[in-house]
Amino acid sequence: MANCLRMPMASSLCCSSSSSVPSRTRRCFGATNSTKIPMPPVNPKDPFLSKLASVAATSPDTLLNRPKNSDTPPFLDLFDSPKLMATPAQVERSVSYNEHRPRRPPPDLPSLLLHGRIVYIGMPLVPAVTELVIAELMYLQWMDPKEPIYLYINSTGTTRDDGETVGMETEGFAIYDALMQLKNEIHTVCVGAAIGHACLLLAAGTKGKRFMMPHAKAMIQQPRVPSSGLMPASDVLIRAKEVIVNRDTLVKLIAKHTENSEETVATVMKRPFYMDSVKAKEFGVIDKILWRGQEKIMADAAPPEEWDKGAGIRELDAI
Repeated sequence: MANCLRMPMASSLCCSSSSSVPSRTRRCFGATNSTKIPMPPVNPKDPFLSKLASVAATSPDTLLNRPKNSDTPPFLDLFDSPKLMATPAQVERSVSYNEHRPRRPPPDLPSLLLHGRIVYIGMPLVPAVTELVIAELMYLQWMDPKEPIYLYINSTGTTRDDGETVGMETEGFAIYDALMQLKNEIHTVCVGAAIGHACLLLAAGTKGKRFMMPHAKAMIQQPRVPSSGLMPASDVLIRAKEVIVNRDTLVKLIAKHTENSEETVATVMKRPFYMDSVKAKEFGVIDKILWRGQEKIMADAAPPEEWDKGAGIRELDAI
């Protein structure tokens, strides 16, 4: 993967110094340049990627030259500072519409995210996503084993939105094991949904560095048995036993990172257990909600009993 990321540099060197580089070396560079950079699967309907793409297309310098601040996950301030629509004069003077100014394409989103040490999971955990995520984690640790890695999550885990199984449970366990082997701090951020194994990855971040957007959702559920209509009865029984083993493993890991008992986690996982940002913090999945001033607002809000008392509503004794 490092060779793929060095490819643009090698291409520029080959063009600038073609006269001084031997022919054998030039052939090597040409072979490297012909290789395509592997592009990760990107969900076109993902709101986070759409926002990031629009900012990268209009002003890429604001994303590439950013001040380092370890307390705030990168690129999330794009949602906190909305800008008014540009005036016609500004559009006319912009780089995109002025023919007399040099144009340059915006950086592609995977390189932009990797530049900010962000690993983004925006699709269900299928083998292609797992391969890319683990490769990016290994590359970022190789680049700097002391800087934190930011894991942004908007995934339904190993299932789709309708609950159909699209990946094996081992896909989630593979990413989890890779996270546990890293020397870096892992800052996890839920920017949409974290369901099933994606919720496990959210809770597996470094203690105190697990975040969630205010309107994001988390959900834990039991693993599902893949479609087994054409299997013999003996194979169905083997699949069922394997699902039970994966369920018990998932219960132990979630209980470990949320500091709940295994009995509590197993009880709530009997049916799909949805959590908003407040409930996820109470359950121990996250440590902080990324909404400025929200914690103070929630602390200042009166409890329901005081509202009922102020409205003249009295509680009736149980009959």
